[in-house]
Amino acid sequence: MKYDKVVAVNNVSFKVMKGEVFGFLGPNGAGKTTTIRILTTLLRPTSGNAKVLGFDLLSEGGKIRPRIGVVQQELSYEHALSVQANLDIYGFLWNVSKAERRKRIELLLGKFGLREVRKTAPPELSMGQRRRLQVAREFMHDSELMFLDEPTTGLDPQARRVTLDFVREKAKDGVTVFFTTHIMEEAEYVCDRIAIIDHGRIMALDTIDNVKRRFGGVSVIQLRFAEYSSDLDNSLHSLPGVQKIVQPTRVDEPLKIFVENANTALPKIVEVAASLNARITELRLEEPSLDDVFVQMVNNSKGGKHDE
Repeated sequence: MKYDKVVAVNNVSFKVMKGEVFGFLGPNGAGKTTTIRILTTLLRPTSGNAKVLGFDLLSEGGKIRPRIGVVQQELSYEHALSVQANLDIYGFLWNVSKAERRKRIELLLGKFGLREVRKTAPPELSMGQRRRLQVAREFMHDSELMFLDEPTTGLDPQARRVTLDFVREKAKDGVTVFFTTHIMEEAEYVCDRIAIIDHGRIMALDTIDNVKRRFGGVSVIQLRFAEYSSDLDNSLHSLPGVQKIVQPTRVDEPLKIFVENANTALPKIVEVAASLNARITELRLEEPSLDDVFVQMVNNSKGGKHDE
């Protein structure tokens, strides 16, 4: 897919299985939203072909649209209608019966914490409440396939977890979910498989565990020191096999040292700390998280070979 001379999506190829939550991950500008717009028939590709639910994307868009649900990044709702009326009219437009609409409205108002604002119009809601309304609305009708483009943007942690849990419930009921996010913890929690895209190309496509095994390539040593000095920082950076050191951004976070070989690096780290009288108060060895792998892959992707 090209915009003028910019290639937004380049030779992307993948299959999504029925009933799975498929994570489509990548940094801003990687091609995630463009891919969704193509697959939901909102954007015509400049080349290539695809099938959605067995229907040809280019010639059978009219058969695809009635079978899918889409939560886009841009907020959309009826400004003049209340939260409840927004849900009701959306179900009506999808030919959901009145009795079934009532049942689903009550379920969704409770699930997404919107009962207290059911009579309130969207302009009077907080940004998080508006986002919850937009996500909840797509569950008013039965979709075979749901496209969720950054659905938890603007949600607080509790609402985010409720949304992810509801997505998992729908997948268990047989709904296929195409899920984009830049929050790797969300992907680990909800996705069955993932694709990582950057600069319009797919770099990895597998289960999360397999992606971490294939592309992790490092171990992570988590440390806390009674005191952390610039001398200690310089000494740790100079150790062979240390790829990078990530300073904590919060008080409750440890220092992270990414190393090629933990068995070799760990004794040297302890030796350096002892030589500088830097007391280690906590030490843990972990495999890299999906977030660690994602950052490493994106940082190394410039000019590198992509895994299709």
